[in-house]
Amino acid sequence: MLDFEYFCRVKWCLHIVSFLIELAMLVACSKPTKVEVPEPVVAEPCRSVEGPTLVLSQIDTLMWHQPDSALAVMMEFAGSPEADSLNEFEGHYCQVLVAELLYKNDYGQSNRKDLLKAVHYFDSIVNVADGRNADARGKADARGASVQRRDAFLAARAHYINGVGYYERDSLIEACGEYLNALRMMEGHFEEKALVGHKARFMALTYNRLVELFSAQYMQESAIYCGKQSLAYDKKAQSSSEKIANTYYFIGKQYDKLQLVDSASYYYDMALELMPDRNNMIYRDIVSSRALFKFLYYDDTIAALDSLKSMAEQASNEAERINRCMTIGYIYYLMGQYDSAKAFGSIVVEKDSVRGKHVANYLHTIAKEEGDTVRANQYALILAEVGATAANNQARASQLNDMFQQHLQWEQEKAEAERRQTEQLAARRHLVRGVVTVVVVLLVLGLGLWWWMAKRRKEHEAETQTLNEEKQQLQTQVNDALQQLQTVDDALQQLQTQADDALQQARAMLPQRVADLYRAKVPNRLERIMDEFEAAYPGAMERVAAAYPNLTKTETQLFVLSFLQFRAKEEADLLGLSQNTVLQYRSNLRKKTGNASISAFLEA
Repeated sequence: MLDFEYFCRVKWCLHIVSFLIELAMLVACSKPTKVEVPEPVVAEPCRSVEGPTLVLSQIDTLMWHQPDSALAVMMEFAGSPEADSLNEFEGHYCQVLVAELLYKNDYGQSNRKDLLKAVHYFDSIVNVADGRNADARGKADARGASVQRRDAFLAARAHYINGVGYYERDSLIEACGEYLNALRMMEGHFEEKALVGHKARFMALTYNRLVELFSAQYMQESAIYCGKQSLAYDKKAQSSSEKIANTYYFIGKQYDKLQLVDSASYYYDMALELMPDRNNMIYRDIVSSRALFKFLYYDDTIAALDSLKSMAEQASNEAERINRCMTIGYIYYLMGQYDSAKAFGSIVVEKDSVRGKHVANYLHTIAKEEGDTVRANQYALILAEVGATAANNQARASQLNDMFQQHLQWEQEKAEAERRQTEQLAARRHLVRGVVTVVVVLLVLGLGLWWWMAKRRKEHEAETQTLNEEKQQLQTQVNDALQQLQTVDDALQQLQTQADDALQQARAMLPQRVADLYRAKVPNRLERIMDEFEAAYPGAMERVAAAYPNLTKTETQLFVLSFLQFRAKEEADLLGLSQNTVLQYRSNLRKKTGNASISAFLEA
């Protein structure tokens, strides 16, 4: 009787073990829960599966290698009867191709209205909206993953080339927004390993456009970030050495503007090393920028001038020659050779009103020192125009920076979501290994101890129940502890965010608060202005003191006042000194700091 009962119980135990193993395999094979990733909101798809005609596909393929030939084929196709029979998808696709071909062949964007319709259309068929319903998901699945990815790439290209159109019209805010839309469209629909070939080239092009845009607005850190991203995608796409060298050059220029000498030198040298053809304007630009860099930081005067004059002689057009003259004139000005500086600077002012604004500053200084009132007034008018433009550019740069920071935050949230998803999958696999281990142990112990446990079945069930309850209680405690840790982490992140926001607000209000303190004529204005500066840029004064320990208190105060845009007369008023004394202090300050700016010490 006991043997039969034992056999039945063993059989029942084997059924339980089999069920647990099947359950473990089910967990291992199941897909991890999808973590929500913030994505650009676009309307759900509004068409069935469609595709481009063979001719449009051929033009598209040709465009990536021979854009001039592709434009000729497109013009021939546009006049054919087949072009009149394009469906809605093909028509919008054709407009995107036309805009891309115009840009790649250096023509203005003449199909703006049709392109804007194409952008809206492709957005509408890319189903990435948050919280879409089950019916929308069913439509997306029916279209196929490859079709969705194709449409997403087209939507990204439409945003990119629309951004080019905005940039051509000097609408930088809109252009930046479209470039960022293109990046989010790609990053939201393609894994990093899928961004190769044309897609990698597209990502590099988009980041390059942002480098150009941010550099023009003196947003060097943002430009460097985009430049490095472009460089990474250029290498993935196996772009030409000339293209990669040009990207190195642009990054080097940003480091140069930030006065980060070692980094700038590295990227300039890499650009020259990778440039295969030395008979083009990109090579001459690199040599010219590097020559100015060597002059400024290594006092390599003769070699710098020789290089620049050689590049000027090799200039392929008047604009390039003027650009070289601008750099040569600036070096002569810094050397104190005013006649040569005027000779080269005057060429720039006479030939190019845009570049003339860059040399007007030192030409104005020279004219004042030489007592040439007429020319000094002429250059002063140019500088006044530059100042008015600078205020507008500063506001625009602030808005562009906000947009880019939001994009970086989106990327961080996306990366964090992917990390959580990976961790979740790893946790599931760990759980499977634990379950299998426990099942094996239970099977061995159960088969060995079952006969002994038969007589104590009730006690064993009671003990098992108690153990399960304790296990559940312990799990509850662990979950509560994890929840408390998450709450504390959220609170810490919120405090950090508030602190960062307060610091940014203090920096934004610093110019106005300083101006108010100066006009208020209150006691201890200088000390209060210095306090406002230290509150907006904590630690900056300590970093200045560490870098220049020989600065006097007055020189340190002048260092800060110069950054706050105080004029010499105002500085004299605040310090209780004569204007000549202040100018002498300024001269001493420049000698001690090497004409450096306090901007380099604002961030730790």
